[in-house]
Amino acid sequence: MLDLTSIYRFYYGWWKNIDKTIFLLIVLLFSLGLFFSLVSTSLVASDKLDTNNYFFFFKHLAYICLGMIILIFFSSLSEKNLFRLSILLFLISSIFLFLVPIIGIEVKGSKRWLDLLFLPRFQPIELVKPFTIIFLASVLSSEKIFNIYHKYFLSFIAIIPISLLLIMQPDIGQTLLIFLSWLTLVFISGISLMVFFTLFGVSLLCLFYVIFFMSKFEYIKNRILSFFNPENGTHNFQSEKAIDAIISGGFFGKGIGEGTLKNRVPEAHTDYIVSVISEEFGIIIIILLLTAFLFFIYSVFKKIYLERDEKVKLVLVGSITMILAQALIHVGVNIRLFPTTGMTLPFLSYGGSSIIGVSILSGIILNLTKRKLS
Repeated sequence: MLDLTSIYRFYYGWWKNIDKTIFLLIVLLFSLGLFFSLVSTSLVASDKLDTNNYFFFFKHLAYICLGMIILIFFSSLSEKNLFRLSILLFLISSIFLFLVPIIGIEVKGSKRWLDLLFLPRFQPIELVKPFTIIFLASVLSSEKIFNIYHKYFLSFIAIIPISLLLIMQPDIGQTLLIFLSWLTLVFISGISLMVFFTLFGVSLLCLFYVIFFMSKFEYIKNRILSFFNPENGTHNFQSEKAIDAIISGGFFGKGIGEGTLKNRVPEAHTDYIVSVISEEFGIIIIILLLTAFLFFIYSVFKKIYLERDEKVKLVLVGSITMILAQALIHVGVNIRLFPTTGMTLPFLSYGGSSIIGVSILSGIILNLTKRKLS
């Protein structure tokens, strides 16, 4: 039998100690995702797949409910247990990522998903990302490794197999996120500018070689070339439809349910959600969404400024870097600032793996920004 008094004490203690501004911003972003799913994006996806109009909305709602449970779980752990559990889950989720090339499910030319008997279909990298941040922060802040360059080397070695597995899928977008997060952590850990820019340059050269000189990634090369020369390119269909929808909506949008181009936008409920909601709610919604993300980042940075623990600082910076970079890439692709790449918008896009992944990151952020108990 459930002890209601114990549940109340747990909830009260949890609520009393978490940063309420950060938590409410997370709830706001999740709620906006649900709202847009209800009135727009889920309807588009349902029409294309000929399912019940609210099929995707109810799945989206279920994912967010599960995500909130996960968020509360991670945010309620002690700091010590959080780090211990995260290292264990980093190893387990990495094993799942290693299984993708062997038994993974291929969808639209990319093998990124696992479909195991005891679990629904999921994308392992979304689970790997949050725990990779904690693993890298643990290496870079370790007191057992005295030479700082050994720390940089070990952290680099840690992301190489993850990056190679992502490249094999292929998933260049997630590879970029992992590298950007690693470079950010290395930068704030105190590396000299010369070494940092050397690492940055080498990373860019490696990425350039992979994209332009490996036949497997011919389609990515063509996307980039088409991006810079759209008149001669044939790989701009997605971005062209997205930008048409945004232009059609103007600054204030056409109104709920009045969008006419949203049905032509591919992956309207995931990779191109911004373009779909822009047609009905206007460009102003992009500005407001980015403002909400920036206020979220600002609220976390206020906590980072006061934090003295090096590992905690690194985890928080790495977590918000991953969320902000993914949001900016998503919006940038939708408004044609960047070449096309599959990237969901954190908190708002439909997708179980994406929602669970950002819920874990949010739980980690809430855990490390909550009031310290003496």
